[in-house]
Amino acid sequence: MAHNKNAKKKLGNQRRKLITIMDPKSPISEQYRTIRTNIQFSSVDTEIKTLMVTSSGPGEGKSTTVSNLAVVFAQMGKRVLLVDADLRKPTAQYTFNLTNNFGFTSVLTKQISLVQAVSETDQENLYVLPSGPIPPNPAELLGSKAMDLFLEYAFEGFDLVLFDTPPVLAVTDAQILANRCDGTILVVSSGKTEIDQAQKSKELLLAANGKLMGVVLNNKPMKESNYYYYYGAK
Repeated sequence: MAHNKNAKKKLGNQRRKLITIMDPKSPISEQYRTIRTNIQFSSVDTEIKTLMVTSSGPGEGKSTTVSNLAVVFAQMGKRVLLVDADLRKPTAQYTFNLTNNFGFTSVLTKQISLVQAVSETDQENLYVLPSGPIPPNPAELLGSKAMDLFLEYAFEGFDLVLFDTPPVLAVTDAQILANRCDGTILVVSSGKTEIDQAQKSKELLLAANGKLMGVVLNNKPMKESNYYYYYGAK
C-alpha cells in the first residue's frame, strides 16, 4: 500500500511539473507556448541555441519553468537538450524519473561522453542530461574550458540547449553561465519574490554580460489557475 501511495505521489508530482506533456491543452500549457513564441520573436535576427533559466532565490519555479519550456520547444520539432546545471540542488532526475549516477558533471570531467550521458524522455525530440554527481567546485567547473567543449558537442546534436541553473543570489554559478548563453530568462514568483531581489538579480546577470531576454511571473492566481506570464526585459 505504501509503495502504491509513493508511486501515485511521484506521478502526481510529475503531472504537476510537466503539465505541457500531461495536459497540453490546459491554459497553463498555452502560456508556456506563448512564452516560447515571445522568446522566438525577441531574437528575430539571431538564432537562439543556448538558453538558461534561473531565479533570484529557491522555490520560485525555475526548474518547472525550464522543463516545460523544453517540452514546448521539442513539440514544435526542435531537437532539445535540457541540462540540469543546478549542481547544488539538482531536480531533473525527479521530474523525468531518471537515475543521477552520471550526467553533466561526468561529461565535463570526461568520464563519459555526452551521447552516453543523455536520456530520452516521453516527449519526442526532448533529451535530458541530469546533473550527475555533485562536485566540490561547481563554479569552477562551469567556467572551465571543458564547458566550451561541451557546448561544441551539444551543438552538433541539438538545435537548442536549455540550462537549469542555481538561483542568482545564492551562488555565482548562474552569472558564470549567463555570458555563455544566447539568452537568460529570470523566473519570479508572485507574492514571494521581493522587487529588490529581482532587481539585484537582473543587475548581476547584466554585469556578467548575460543577455536577459525576459522575466516569467508564475503562481499568479487567476480564475483558480496558476498562470505564467512573460515580460520582455527592458
